[in-house]
Amino acid sequence: MTPMKRRRLLQASLLAGLPAFAAAQERRFEPRPQGWRTFDVTTTVQLKDAAAASTVWLPLASLDTPWQRTLDTQWTSNGGELRLAADGDTGARVLVAQFGADRATPTLTLTQRIQTQNRAVDWQARSADATSAEELRRWVAPSSLIATDGIVRKVAQQITAGARSDREKAQRIYDWVVVSTYRDPKVRGCGVGDIKTMLETNNLSGKCADLNALFVGLCRAAGLPARDIYGVRLVPSAFGYRELGANPASLKGAQHCRAEVWLKGHGWVAMDPADVAKVMRQETPEWIKDAGHPLVTPVRKALFGSWEGNWMGYNSASDVALPGARQPRLGFLMYPQAEVGGVARDPYAPDDFSYQITAKEIAG
Repeated sequence: MTPMKRRRLLQASLLAGLPAFAAAQERRFEPRPQGWRTFDVTTTVQLKDAAAASTVWLPLASLDTPWQRTLDTQWTSNGGELRLAADGDTGARVLVAQFGADRATPTLTLTQRIQTQNRAVDWQARSADATSAEELRRWVAPSSLIATDGIVRKVAQQITAGARSDREKAQRIYDWVVVSTYRDPKVRGCGVGDIKTMLETNNLSGKCADLNALFVGLCRAAGLPARDIYGVRLVPSAFGYRELGANPASLKGAQHCRAEVWLKGHGWVAMDPADVAKVMRQETPEWIKDAGHPLVTPVRKALFGSWEGNWMGYNSASDVALPGARQPRLGFLMYPQAEVGGVARDPYAPDDFSYQITAKEIAG
């Protein structure tokens, strides 16, 4: 190859790389409240080969907040006995459907019309948050999966040593989770969320129920009220990040939990370090291991204090007892649940379960 051809080849390769680099440089992720969006979210369950009495439990979106509200809830079935119920300890609301053994293919459809909007804290303003001291004590207490003593407290104290405010404590914990953990796409569902085991084994990988639970547990151990909110993505991200959105025609596998921390002067503040990890691991074909990468930086900055309203939350419950279930308490309730003849169906295998979730945005 002549020198001239080599120069032309080099120039061509550099020019070919410019769009991708420029796109990374220009990417933005800045969720700001811009009004409500309305969605019909439908879950359809059809239990195949149900040769015994069966029960289905579907989590209900039951949040009434400045960023989400429920307008209507409707359901139908092919002969089941349906009722609304709530877990007595956590208040998580569920639709319960019971079918007799004569119903070979129990079928259930739940549609909720909900409204969501983007959410962002104003760091320059002071919030008149009215959360009671009793409620805040609830969100510093441990759960079966989110320990707050032992190694969890030790790590939290190391991370926050010398911090002068609640916000600084939360920022340190958020940054530590971002740089110390990583997403493992092979983990089933959204993960388990056993943060004590994660720290004891130094296996700091997982998905949202692991990484955001770690953030929540470290916050609680540092004295900051914090909680996970379990839900599902509904539609693509308005900011072009493929991994921060979903296909509304098929939301199987779109479940995602987010987190909140209560900060003095600001009230409940949105957080999602797990989605930073998802962008780093899955937004591009190659794993981005630099949290300062131009594709990652806008997301890392925004998800400390804001959310995009393309997601619906169900509840913040942990250690959930499903009404009438034989299976033990659930660490969290984010997936449809069912038992046939007292044997639980696998919620992480929607095609075998089987269920489908869809979302339709309602104009106007």
